[in-house]
Amino acid sequence: MSFRATVVVGDGKGKVGVGCAKAKEVQVAVTKAASDARKRAISVPLTKHQSFPHRVTVKGNGGAQVMLRPAGPGTGVIAGGGCRTVLELAGYKNVFAKQIGSNNPLNNCRATLKGLKEMKTFKQTAIDRDMTMEELLGV
Repeated sequence: MSFRATVVVGDGKGKVGVGCAKAKEVQVAVTKAASDARKRAISVPLTKHQSFPHRVTVKGNGGAQVMLRPAGPGTGVIAGGGCRTVLELAGYKNVFAKQIGSNNPLNNCRATLKGLKEMKTFKQTAIDRDMTMEELLGV
């Protein structure tokens, strides 16, 4: 018999990771999963209101689908399950998120990370299009 642990680590300032590991003892599984999560940590974009720069719907593994939407200041984190944990540890304060299709926490966490990877700031978009911020925003 072995135990599987799923661990989410984050600094609350835009870095978050999800790890999963198995071991014969719970403590060893959690330690291995935490190490795996730190290795897989990614940087995510935060706006000045600690929200997403834009809306994203992403399909993950195992039928998990996650919709991530920005929200106004004072809204809070409106999300469920593993999705909420990932977003809070990443440092988001005002967001909407919806898990669709799967109840598996690991698949939902990984789908949330996939959605966060797809997000770009306005500055990154301007650089990709070889434009200035003023040209992009039409100011």
